[in-house]
Amino acid sequence: MKRALTIVASVATATALLVPSGSGSAAPSAPQASEKAPSYTPPAPVWGACTNQRLVDAGAECAMLEVPLDYDKPKGKKIQIAVSRVLHTDPDYKGMIAVNPGGPGGSGLIYSILGPAIPNGVGAKYDWYGFDPRGVGSSTPSLSCNPNYPGAGYDRPNYVPKKKKDLKWWQRTTKKYAKACSKSDAKRLLKHMHTTDVAQDLDSLRKAVGQPKLNYYGFSYGTYLGQVYATMFPKKVGRFVWDGVLNAKNAFYQANIDQNIQFDKNSKVYFKWLAKNDATFGLGTKGKKIRKGYYKLLKQLDKQPAAEGKLGPDELNDVLLSAAYYVYDWAEIGAAYAKLVTTGDGADLIAMYDEPGDDNGFAVYNGVQCTDAKWPGWKQTEADTRRVHKKHPFLAWNNTWYNAPCLNWPATSRDAFEVSGKKVKSRILMVAETRDAATVFSGAVATRKAFPTSFLIEGKGGTTHSGSLSGVECTDNLIASYLDTGVLPKRKKNKRSDLKCDPVPQPAAAAPARGTGPLTVDDRMPAYLRKALIEAQSTGR
Repeated sequence: MKRALTIVASVATATALLVPSGSGSAAPSAPQASEKAPSYTPPAPVWGACTNQRLVDAGAECAMLEVPLDYDKPKGKKIQIAVSRVLHTDPDYKGMIAVNPGGPGGSGLIYSILGPAIPNGVGAKYDWYGFDPRGVGSSTPSLSCNPNYPGAGYDRPNYVPKKKKDLKWWQRTTKKYAKACSKSDAKRLLKHMHTTDVAQDLDSLRKAVGQPKLNYYGFSYGTYLGQVYATMFPKKVGRFVWDGVLNAKNAFYQANIDQNIQFDKNSKVYFKWLAKNDATFGLGTKGKKIRKGYYKLLKQLDKQPAAEGKLGPDELNDVLLSAAYYVYDWAEIGAAYAKLVTTGDGADLIAMYDEPGDDNGFAVYNGVQCTDAKWPGWKQTEADTRRVHKKHPFLAWNNTWYNAPCLNWPATSRDAFEVSGKKVKSRILMVAETRDAATVFSGAVATRKAFPTSFLIEGKGGTTHSGSLSGVECTDNLIASYLDTGVLPKRKKNKRSDLKCDPVPQPAAAAPARGTGPLTVDDRMPAYLRKALIEAQSTGR
């Protein structure tokens, strides 16, 4: 769900604008599946040309979907959801399939071109739909609070507060960001950013294109969106794939604590890989020693930043966080890190650092997670962070400050939505790696239990988040056959996974430079699409 404190603009968000289509307090409880909202049927979208060149090249069409700001008032104010589609080319038509890449806050408009990544030509049997969720990217209104948020820049204190003034700086700065959101031009969205709202938008899309059921491919937070949709509309569930499965019961505060622990463990896996490849990186043959050197280097950078003052401990932590998140860029990060350690040159590392930009994704991330479920106050937050930091220091404070706007969010938090798959009849395919840090594996197991028709593939031993369609045949071929037939193997009588596959493989120590080819040798996604997926997930942990 989040990669670095830096606010970034996803490739799809920044470039996928549309040609106009012509269509125009006590904490509340979350609506549950048994509660029926007033019915809403959207007008048919007016499909036209896209302006994103990749969508144009893929033959995609774009439109705006008109939906209520508040589904309890379907005749009230409307907002626009940016949608793209690529229609099927195989006569063995399977229906529509919508894609959400994660976040919350990630742009999904580009994902109507995901079809060719499905093995054996199965993707050509579907109409693929990408969309920017409410408040995101090309949807209108688009939420932004403070694009120049100082918590995302170079001039900020260490994530780990050494002095009381540093602690106060972060508290004050994150509070100001939340206050800025209350003054946003799109502030009317803030009370209507729940995952249940987005799930209703998905069902509006299903209605708008005249489909009896929704097929769906969700990554990361997109798996939670899928769980909420399936709970609210169990009879409308078609073929669902969830990759990087979020535990709905832990959304979102406890999920962040779980992340802090697993990201720290994954950093150790990476340091061991660097040690295993000492011949390439020259950092030593002991992972523990490399890890010790990393924390020593953080202290040095706090006193004397590298790369002309731009690479401090926060920036280094942000970049190395990616290595604990995915295996794709291990070699590139390793080479840049080794250069810093051996020569003091941090230019390559700072080049990987995402400089502050459009805060749309970050604003929506907060807009969803700060209101989807209740958050504790600062006293518990600080106590939990200090407790976890003592044993797992890699991410604890970084993650705390990233989520701290929720402590002062201008829209009221509500009781968490109760997810249940008991009424779902269709089979659901889930994918998770054993050491996924963004959505920990125990969450996939818990979701498997909550959805009795589900089937869980485990990428055994892997540390990559949402890594399906990376060329692991055991996983990708089952995804393809399931999307083709709707059939899955029988569930096992256990409380873990149903099928163990290889994980996304660790790369060779010497890998091609970023942007020169696929992120893994057999990656079925084009490099730009995988990168867009990672960027979408960088709005959340």
